[in-house]
Amino acid sequence: MNRTLLLMAVAAVATSGVKAQSVTYNHDSPKQNQITVMETGTGALSPELYYTLLHNKYKKSAASKNKLSFRTLAGVNLYNQTDEAEAIDSALVKRAEIEALNVADRQIDLAWLAEGDKINAQMERLQRNIDRIPLAGGTTDDRERWTEYYHVYQCAIDATKDAYMPNAQRKKEYLRIYEDVVRQNEILVGYLARRQNAT
Repeated sequence: MNRTLLLMAVAAVATSGVKAQSVTYNHDSPKQNQITVMETGTGALSPELYYTLLHNKYKKSAASKNKLSFRTLAGVNLYNQTDEAEAIDSALVKRAEIEALNVADRQIDLAWLAEGDKINAQMERLQRNIDRIPLAGGTTDDRERWTEYYHVYQCAIDATKDAYMPNAQRKKEYLRIYEDVVRQNEILVGYLARRQNAT
């Protein structure tokens, strides 16, 4: 019992020595009045003598130059900008739709589906004619040169397949490659005919 009483006495003395911080609020009426005048334009500046002697010009114009009028004016100006913002937004949405179509057009190679078979046929024909060079009496240097042509055209085809371009442009490139391969095939066939006639 004595022990409990001793503990209670120590606790009472210890807690009386501890002073917790308390929130203090000292109302300052002149500051509140000045803030009210600055924000809304209502109220009166006090002390009267202070503002009359030292800030007379501010005292006369404080009520008319408040933040509320500027806020109202800014709100009206922002409201007037909604039409412009909507026009810009609709233009950007239309542009995004067009760009989405452009991206889709560049990712799917429809031109190869249309032109790929005839290009592959000409490339196979060129390869067969290159393989006929030694049989017609051509040199290994001639065969290497024509094989390099073949690789150039194959590289051009692969580059066009991998290129980021619209299908219309891609088709033009494929047709140019096709025309070049046909022309080189004709030259190679003429060369083979001359070599066979020479033997």
